[in-house]
Amino acid sequence: MLNFKSKRENHGKRSGTSANPIEPAAYYAEMADRLETVDEIDSGLYPKYNVKRGLRNANGTGVIVGLTKIGEVYGYDTDENKNKVPRPGKLFYRGYEIHDLVHHCRAEDRFGFEEVTYLLLFGQLPNKQQLEDFKALIGENRELPYGFARDMILVAPSRSIMNKLARSVLALYSYDDNPDDVSISNVLRQCIGLIGCFPALIAYGYQAKQSFFEKASMHMHYPIPELSTSENILRMLRPTGEYLDIEAKTLDLVLILHAEHGGGNNSTFTTHLVSSSGTDTYSAIAAAVGSLKGPKHGGANIAVINMIRDLKANVKDWRDPKQVDEYLLKVLRKEANDRSGLIYGLGHAVYTLSDPRAELLKGMAEQLARAKGAMDNFQLYSYIESRGPELYAEVTGVEKPMCANVDLYSGFVYNTLNIPIDLATPLFATARLSGWSAHRMEELIAGKKLMRPAYINVQQRREYIPIDER
Repeated sequence: MLNFKSKRENHGKRSGTSANPIEPAAYYAEMADRLETVDEIDSGLYPKYNVKRGLRNANGTGVIVGLTKIGEVYGYDTDENKNKVPRPGKLFYRGYEIHDLVHHCRAEDRFGFEEVTYLLLFGQLPNKQQLEDFKALIGENRELPYGFARDMILVAPSRSIMNKLARSVLALYSYDDNPDDVSISNVLRQCIGLIGCFPALIAYGYQAKQSFFEKASMHMHYPIPELSTSENILRMLRPTGEYLDIEAKTLDLVLILHAEHGGGNNSTFTTHLVSSSGTDTYSAIAAAVGSLKGPKHGGANIAVINMIRDLKANVKDWRDPKQVDEYLLKVLRKEANDRSGLIYGLGHAVYTLSDPRAELLKGMAEQLARAKGAMDNFQLYSYIESRGPELYAEVTGVEKPMCANVDLYSGFVYNTLNIPIDLATPLFATARLSGWSAHRMEELIAGKKLMRPAYINVQQRREYIPIDER
């Protein structure tokens, strides 16, 4: 690990430098305080110049910056005054409603993530032979290049699996004989290769982290090409490699529901933005991973898990609704959990009356809970979903739609599957990679224009002052 202080040990002895060595921590703190003033911009200037902060309109809707055929998120209408009118949420992949896609996979009791990935990439549902061929191709890419796990993952572990994932994606550039070719056939090859090996990247990244930082035993299982993505994930994460069918099917559903969410979410927009520059696939996907790593985007499921942990640690009997109410009221009053005032897992930027992903996952989560003897836990999450909006109205005096979002029940699923908390966002990335890949190719095919939005400079002009006069 870099030690910047050690590099400055002889600072004061160098010719032309101060006799008093700089203390880095104090320097950074002092300069950060200055930047708080230097870089502050008067909030009143944004409406003055009609700036869409966060690429959001005044009513909270997203600024339209592109067109897509891949995914559609629907959660409200707008009236003649451009106000939101709540509607039941819907999610479409390539024009197919997510409920239909999930229903048929579940009715036929089969894994569906690979089929959904095919749909997102190629724009149509595969027939049986096309699906088998596609799954075989993904299977061929499950294993990492020779020596990669040893040289690129185990040698330089990270406390953050997302950080390790981004670095691993970038490192794969060096193992590609044709990394910079942005022809669609080559990009498709690269994307399918990444889709195939992501389970190994996150599993080995986690094993390396546990061994190096936690001094835990390391279990390195080879992926099995014939297994589904969810089965390989569970097999490679667990010491014995064993899992129940209901566990793998539930994780498969989580992957399906996280695979795509329109072009405007931060990481998918990042994929479009970076791809528009003409850069290589590994750089574009690593940038998307970096975006998803941010707690404002991909960390919401972690926030749910942490909130439930805090609830159980501070509520004497979390099966008692009155005690849970008391805790949730403290959360809303910024007296409990992280003092944010938010009940995580409730509310969404687009969905108003309902999140279709949460509806679908809740049903599967209940089946998992029954199979694993975790119904008390499931009922706690369900109670938070139903009671949270009522308590919010009680505290704020504002009644508004506040549906459960997918993070509420994905948090429950990860807990019930004993998936470590620091793998929640990497699993999100593994699922969303299918959508990122589809959007990257769409940008290369249909975009064909470098994205370059404008910023208005509000810094006053100044005259240069010679250094001796400052």
